[in-house]
Amino acid sequence: MNFLSPASLCSLTLCALLSPAFSGYAWAQEPKSAAPAKELAQLLAAKKLDSIAARMPDNREEFVGALTFPGQMMVVWARTTAPAVVNEKLIRKEYREVYIDLNSASVTDSRHFVTDLGPDGLKFKPDQKQGPADSHDLGAKTLRFDGNWRAIKMKEADYMKAHEEADAAYAKAIQALIDEIKKAG
Repeated sequence: MNFLSPASLCSLTLCALLSPAFSGYAWAQEPKSAAPAKELAQLLAAKKLDSIAARMPDNREEFVGALTFPGQMMVVWARTTAPAVVNEKLIRKEYREVYIDLNSASVTDSRHFVTDLGPDGLKFKPDQKQGPADSHDLGAKTLRFDGNWRAIKMKEADYMKAHEEADAAYAKAIQALIDEIKKAG
């Protein structure tokens, strides 16, 4: 029979006690998209705009558009089959039209759509229990970040990975919009 030394037993006990604290660490972290989302919302409010659109920096056929309402920002980015048409709308600063085109006339499997309630970045779960949740649609698949991965038959690690990927993509899309609004003066 193997017995643990007092030092090993103490180490195991410490790990067991700290494990729950560290597993909640990711939930407490601010999303990567938090600061850019807040900055974009402030820039739009300062310029008295409710929409903005831009070309994504690393793909000539991919565009991003945002539409804001009090307490909410909706951002869509996707490839389009008519990049010249969308680009013309960008040149004319028809941002709302670009947003609408990306929602309705984009390549479906490339379309990302984020609903950011706050707008304060794409959060793992709402700040308040049973509060409204941010969401990310990719193509035809929707993922609500309500913290309840079990209800959608996901493992916690898969939920966290999906959130991390969506949050990073959202932060990149928002940055393209920030760059556009600053460039537009």
